[in-house]
Amino acid sequence: MSSRGVPWQFAALALAWGSSFLFMKVGLAGLSPVQLVTARMALGALALLVLVVVRRVPLPRSARALAHIGVVSLFLCVLPFLLFAWAGERINSGLSSIFNATTPLMTLLITLVALRAERPHRGQLAGLGLGLAGVLVVLAPWQLTGVTGGITAQLACLAATASYGLAFVYLRRFVSPLGLPAIAVATVQVGLGAVPLLATVPFLDPHPVTLTPAVVLSVLGLGVFGTGLAYVWNTGIVAAWGAAVASSVTYLTPVIGVALGAVVLGEAITWNQPAGAVLVVAGIVLSRGAKGGSRPPAPARTPAASTAGATPTRPTVRRADRAGAPARDR
Repeated sequence: MSSRGVPWQFAALALAWGSSFLFMKVGLAGLSPVQLVTARMALGALALLVLVVVRRVPLPRSARALAHIGVVSLFLCVLPFLLFAWAGERINSGLSSIFNATTPLMTLLITLVALRAERPHRGQLAGLGLGLAGVLVVLAPWQLTGVTGGITAQLACLAATASYGLAFVYLRRFVSPLGLPAIAVATVQVGLGAVPLLATVPFLDPHPVTLTPAVVLSVLGLGVFGTGLAYVWNTGIVAAWGAAVASSVTYLTPVIGVALGAVVLGEAITWNQPAGAVLVVAGIVLSRGAKGGSRPPAPARTPAASTAGATPTRPTVRRADRAGAPARDR
């Protein structure tokens, strides 16, 4: 695609990952969380497989590559998607999107613990502290007296972004050095997660399925748009603008998520949610603006993703740009 098309890719990516929490909320009206994630993964894998065939991109076949990508699939797709879907039954979609924005901070935190050679700088530590303060504001502990469901769901969202962070560090250390095409990695990653879900969920989850037009369209949007095409757009943006600029899509996803939740679903917004989101984004900006030494990895949505969920960008390290994973949910 020409450079003129890159801004449109960026806008489409922000919309895909920002709207994924709305799609999850609507999809959960007719599917269980596990069923929703299975459909999301299957449709995302199908969309990516079509692109791989059209572009004639070879898929990795070695046992070593498949094993490493399988680990990434678990922590970057299956686990966080399930956590966000489970939380989506209990909290607003806009609130989920705010917690998804903590992915860069979680990635930085895990990087500082797991990669001891990357010594943190004052800007990174200050940004991490500011972002975690924003999380505390969103959690609103002064409102938690006698409340258990809401706080548990919010902690599940944080566990999902921590899973994203762990996956990005693993991706950087074990998958990026293999030098595989990014779309090939994304296709295998989503496919490896989709296959066991498709094989087991119909037998293990007897939840009745209600396929209304809204549910069907939401699942299609979540799978094809937010988990399949989003990965391709992310790859194109990184190639054209670099990973650091591409990762700034993280700043837009909570804005879109909160706005869609309020306008489409009529979700209420309390003052602490946007206030905490501003602190989280400010912490991300501060931590990424640190000079010197290594740079922390930024998230990619795999579909949470991201996506989805979640939603994640890719690690901001040069080796990872060659074989980074898609986000999320994001």
